[in-house]
Amino acid sequence: MTESHPVRRRRGRGARERILKAATQLFTAQGINATGMDQLSTVAEVSKRTLYTHFPSKDELVGAYLQSLVDSFLPIPPSPTRPTPSPREQLLAVFDWELPETAAPFRGCPFLNVSVEVPDPGHSAHQLAAEFKREFARRLTDLARQAGAPDPETLGEQLALLFDGAAARGTALNSRHTGACARSIAESLVDAALADAGPASLG
Repeated sequence: MTESHPVRRRRGRGARERILKAATQLFTAQGINATGMDQLSTVAEVSKRTLYTHFPSKDELVGAYLQSLVDSFLPIPPSPTRPTPSPREQLLAVFDWELPETAAPFRGCPFLNVSVEVPDPGHSAHQLAAEFKREFARRLTDLARQAGAPDPETLGEQLALLFDGAAARGTALNSRHTGACARSIAESLVDAALADAGPASLG
């Protein structure tokens, strides 16, 4: 049987980027388990052969998808060439979620979603998600230390837990506004911690 509407394939460079873009779109909208390689090749406008040339398995594609998201979720580390806000402002900024105007359901944190969809702690995707969450808490702890918090490990873990709770609640309620509520709680936590360190740490 012939297809009445054959899938258009795009030639030339950029296939890997199109595949990752399609993966991000589909994994975000419907999850990784509900997304098949056939659908990915269709949306990316590449052949299955091209898809498997760049990503020999779906697991490798999921790993690349997660890696592509890391920088957009982690607090930005200080750089001598880039002006940065104060450590306190950076701690609070992780709750300033960019919310695109879309009617699609709110999907929260992709790393939490993957860890739920792939519950095996030995699976590469689950391990990547877990490592991201550990690194996220480490970055927050470093910022808390720079801000002068007397117990930066506790504050970093509290803020990481608050972020994950807000993301999970937003997903359950299909609400894009839990981040704003979490930010107000984070501000109270941060200011209380810095107050314990003395007035010089505030600001």
